Amino acid sequence: MSKKHILLVEDDEVFSRVMSRALTHRDYEVSHAANEDEALVLINSTQFDYAILDLNLGGHTSLGLIAPLKQKNPVSRILILTGYASITTAVEAIKLGADNYLAKPADADEILGALLDNNQPDTVADPDSAHLEPMSVRRLEWEHIQKVLNENDGNISETARQLKMHRRTLQRKLQKRPVAK
Repeated sequence: MSKKHILLVEDDEVFSRVMSRALTHRDYEVSHAANEDEALVLINSTQFDYAILDLNLGGHTSLGLIAPLKQKNPVSRILILTGYASITTAVEAIKLGADNYLAKPADADEILGALLDNNQPDTVADPDSAHLEPMSVRRLEWEHIQKVLNENDGNISETARQLKMHRRTLQRKLQKRPVAK
């Protein structure tokens, strides 16, 4: 039986090295790309069983890689991994064809669990049922900013104008990690 092949798209060198090693030890073949261009070259030359995509690649989103991955192999499973989880990006990723969405930090076992099984309790497989408790005002603000930013295709200036917020204030808010709830 041949090893299952995973595409890991991650721009953090240390994390990608540790994750590649951990997945290799779990008997997977791993191909790594540090950016979208490298990923597209790999996608066009190789068929992957699985893909782990870091959502934020140096200021760009990896959501554009979902369609080429699914086109090359419609049954491949795709996990979006992010340090800046929001309901808006989770919904968008799932709509585009990702199978699951997981917030960092996560170890190899959590990542494989989310990649292989859509029923993991710590994942946002169904973003509408992810928060049973009311969110804090700070979390609601974070979610709203993410929604407006997504509607403006990542354009910070236009997002700041629509939110009636100074551009620098918005940039500071975006640099902070999201509030848990």
